[in-house]
Amino acid sequence: MKLPELELPAIKAKVDTGARTSALHAFELRPILENGIQRIEFSIHPIQRDIETVQICKADVVDKRSVTDSGGHQEERWVIKTPMTIGDHTWPIEVTLTARDNMKFRMLLGRNALKGRALVDSSASYLVGKKTRKSKKPIIK
Repeated sequence: MKLPELELPAIKAKVDTGARTSALHAFELRPILENGIQRIEFSIHPIQRDIETVQICKADVVDKRSVTDSGGHQEERWVIKTPMTIGDHTWPIEVTLTARDNMKFRMLLGRNALKGRALVDSSASYLVGKKTRKSKKPIIK
C-alpha cells in the first residue's frame, strides 16, 4: 500500500479488524503551526526490519485521542487524515501515530479504514502484489 501525501510509495501493513483506527509507526513527533493550521512532523522507519532508513513526514492534525492498545494500555496519540492507495484504489483514512519499533509491521490497517470499501479474506495474502527480494518487481496473483 501507499501513503502518497506522506511520500511513502510503499509500506507493508497488517490488516487488523480488531483495531478500530489504523496506526502508523512514528517517532520524534513535533507539533507545528503552519499558516494557522495545526500540523505534525514526524520521523518513520518505512521499511520493515530497517532502522537505518528514516523518512520525515508532515501532515495536518485531525485530533489528539486517547487510544487503548491491544494490551489494554491507554496512550494519547496524534491523529492525521491521509489518502491511502491499495492497487488502483485511493481513499482517505484516519491514522494514529505511535512508536511501533517492537512490532513486525510499521502499520496496522484498522477496520474504519476498510469500512464500506473492502472485505477481508483472512485466508489470502498479497492479493495486490508482492515484491520479490531479487527483482523488486510486483508479482500479481
